[in-house]
Amino acid sequence: MLWFRPNEIEALHLSLSVAARSLLLGLPPAVLVAWVLTRRRFIGDTLLDAFVHLPLVLPPVLVGYLLLVLFGARGPLGAWLSRTAGVELIFTRNGAALATAVMTFPLMVRAMRLSLENVDRGLEDAARTLGAGALDRFATITLPLMLPGVLAGAITAFSASLGEFGAVITFVSNIPGETRTLPLALYTALQTPDGDRAAARLACISLALGSSGLLLSEWFARRVRRVLGR
Repeated sequence: MLWFRPNEIEALHLSLSVAARSLLLGLPPAVLVAWVLTRRRFIGDTLLDAFVHLPLVLPPVLVGYLLLVLFGARGPLGAWLSRTAGVELIFTRNGAALATAVMTFPLMVRAMRLSLENVDRGLEDAARTLGAGALDRFATITLPLMLPGVLAGAITAFSASLGEFGAVITFVSNIPGETRTLPLALYTALQTPDGDRAAARLACISLALGSSGLLLSEWFARRVRRVLGR
């Protein structure tokens, strides 16, 4: 870490922390939603599919604004969380994690759905005829077979979280040591006189992290496919 400057270490540590929290927050519901959209047909499934993928087509600033309306100090969900659990999201790294989780949620769902669609339903049907319950079938057959998509989606979402900007700065602002992740630190450097060199260094760090995440995602997916014999 000697190569990094103190402000870069702070931004990098904060980015990794926010991305990890975002992944922990979004991964379980992403698995559930991917399974529901792939294995179930019901009235409104098209609307649910569109709603899940909405962050992909909305401006990130708009997503941040909607989060601010809902989870702000006077928002219905934000006020309830503050009153009942003492949880504050606005201007905190937990709020940044929520914003990145919302923005990367569709990426996880899409990767998991692609993997789940390739799972042979005959194996699930055979397990059902042998008396396995729905939860047992999911835990012992479906989830292991869709693991490549889960890993690929998780790593891709983690990498995307490291680069999220618009929703984060709109929802939790740009606070040093609390919400100033790598993208926000890069933005700050660009707005600072003679900050070109600092901006270039931060850009290189972000590029290296993003590229490493994508390569790791593909490597994991291929390795798991070989292990599963697919």
